[in-house]
Amino acid sequence: MAVQELVSRALAHDVRAVSRLISIVEDRREGFEEVYASIYPHTGKAHVIGVTGPPGSGKSTFVDKMALEYRAAGRTVGVVAVDPTSPFSGGALLGDRLRMQRHALDEGVFIRSMGTRGRLGGLSTATSGAVDVLDAAGFDVVLIETVGVGQSEVEIASLADTVILIQVPGLGDDIQVIKAGIMEIGDVFVVNKKDRPGVERVVAEIKMALDLSAPGGHPEGGADRDADRRQWRPPILMTMAESGEGVAEVVEACAAHLEHLGGAGLMERRLRRARAETMEIVSQRIWRGLRERPDARQEAERLAAAIAERRIDPYSAAIDLYKLLISAESARG
Repeated sequence: MAVQELVSRALAHDVRAVSRLISIVEDRREGFEEVYASIYPHTGKAHVIGVTGPPGSGKSTFVDKMALEYRAAGRTVGVVAVDPTSPFSGGALLGDRLRMQRHALDEGVFIRSMGTRGRLGGLSTATSGAVDVLDAAGFDVVLIETVGVGQSEVEIASLADTVILIQVPGLGDDIQVIKAGIMEIGDVFVVNKKDRPGVERVVAEIKMALDLSAPGGHPEGGADRDADRRQWRPPILMTMAESGEGVAEVVEACAAHLEHLGGAGLMERRLRRARAETMEIVSQRIWRGLRERPDARQEAERLAAAIAERRIDPYSAAIDLYKLLISAESARG
């Protein structure tokens, strides 16, 4: 089927076409750039919500219950669940799909699992593309569940409009989690499994961390995220995702955060995403040129040997290689 026909069907909410487009984008198949160019003008309508937190915090169950809440309100939901990559097949270990089987026959919910493929940051390189496809296809809400690797998951802050950070009592040194850079990205804090001992301690420590990171204290988020919080105090909500208790309040908090952002705040967040995404694409093109061109690989080896022998420093070598790749790209263009 032609790419443009697939795009037209996906824009008409054909879930099979949506699935195929995501595969094209995820695998960087022939025509994926044409897909992006076709769908991108139709994006920007969905509320993109990131759900992150340490392993064992109940993210998958929580996302499942959030999808139920949104469906009860008549809203369509796309879910991008980033799973660990299988060391044997290279594909995603589909734990999240197994947990969300209840939505299998509901055309108002689309669930896609993708492997990290060894990428740090809690997201797959294709997550952004999958989000855009779901957005263009008309899903009202897109939920992104990160893989759960800990404090390196700050990448979700550059992709989501609203970030939910889940914590649970009993995972060890709670204050160590509070100190991690991941604390600065949360717009809504959820303490899940609230029946466990120590839940009050976790809530108190999150409150303390929020007080310490008042305006002027966001080393990871930078000035932009600091400005987002000048008027927004992230709520701390307790839930039991297994039973669904407290999830409705989290959905309401996400809606309140989106309203708080308003047009200007939302545009600022999406501008940050555009900057990060553009730089990522440029970086990928440079690495692709390095992999695909024998002369570039040979030059990289020559420069590596020169660095090892202390005949050139790494920064000078990188500049030389960069100039070689850029000149080749200009010649191709």
